[in-house]
Amino acid sequence: MIRIARLAGPLVLSVALVVPLLTTGCYERTRYYDEYHSDYHYWNDGEGRAYRFWIGDRHYGYVEYNHLDRDHQREYWNWRHDHPGRY
Repeated sequence: MIRIARLAGPLVLSVALVVPLLTTGCYERTRYYDEYHSDYHYWNDGEGRAYRFWIGDRHYGYVEYNHLDRDHQREYWNWRHDHPGRY
């Protein structure tokens, strides 16, 4: 029991240091399903740039993609399919 108690402190500290390292980069692993075109899109830096360009081009105020209503999401993916690989 004493041996377990001595290992618990360093174990908790190790977990506290490692978890943030494993969870960073979720931005690049997030993917969205485009139900209108039946495909998935990974949200990475390029997709973020394309999304910001699309918002600016339409003079919309910035809203995170996952907070957009379904009509605007569909509008974005339609636009994105018409402009592949530019960003």
